[in-house]
Amino acid sequence: MRDSKLNVVTGAFGYTGKYITQRLLSMGERVRTLTGHPNRPNPFGHQVSVFPFNFDNPSELIKSLKGATTLYNTYWVRFSHGQITFDKAVENTKILIGAAEEAGIRRIVHISILNPSEKSPFPYFRGKALVEKIITHSKLSYAILRPSVIFGAESILINNIAWLLRKFPIFTIPGSGDYQIQPIFVEDVARIAVSAGHRNDNIIIDVAGLETYTFNKLIRLITGKIHCRVKIVHLPPAAVFFLAKLIGIAVKDKVITWEEINGLMSNLLISKKEPMGWTRLSKWLEQNADTIGLKYYSEIARHYA
Repeated sequence: MRDSKLNVVTGAFGYTGKYITQRLLSMGERVRTLTGHPNRPNPFGHQVSVFPFNFDNPSELIKSLKGATTLYNTYWVRFSHGQITFDKAVENTKILIGAAEEAGIRRIVHISILNPSEKSPFPYFRGKALVEKIITHSKLSYAILRPSVIFGAESILINNIAWLLRKFPIFTIPGSGDYQIQPIFVEDVARIAVSAGHRNDNIIIDVAGLETYTFNKLIRLITGKIHCRVKIVHLPPAAVFFLAKLIGIAVKDKVITWEEINGLMSNLLISKKEPMGWTRLSKWLEQNADTIGLKYYSEIARHYA
């Protein structure tokens, strides 16, 4: 193990980063993580060393990256919270990339999003595009992965939809529900990310699943798999957002943001490229029907508590 490749994964205690870390360890590679929660229990024990992000102390950040060859970056924010904004996330990522250059990192594998654009009206997609630009203009060899909605155990969107379907007799859909979504399995994302980390060429690739659903069909698929009888109601987006805010107060979280509703309705979560996933959402739901949606997963608790 001492002679094996050393990787740095941002957010190994989080979601996507955890699965990337698991895959690297299973291949006999060493992993170090940068995290905003260095004092949380380490699920990997002595296998993964832990360092804080240190965005405000670049010299320490450089030290924590020294000796590694590849940086797997999952750092981002789903929504602004407190002093953490999309602009701040872009600034922090710029600091991280600069530190990686100074530390001698060879390659970065960056987790972005489908359809980023600097001209996007949505700060999430605009910020992702700005980060991609920073990476492509850096000295690092790069692989930029653009995933769609990621599903799997402990996923936010698919799991929490199932939770809502289990808890409430009515489920509201913004608008027509005819807009589309192309979910990708989290372990497929990890597989593609690690494979990209072992390449040398600069690549930007869409990472989307095998199945594409309208939002209407997605809700009916989940409802059928978990055997819930729910009345599905179509409402104006603003009304759905208002109801989601009320539920958010109860669960102390942001169930969905206004930007996410509009991004979904703008068909930004599908790809025109060849699907890269191996795992079908329909099959996974069938295999996990007894457990999905039993617990609500809070974004705020996961990243800010």
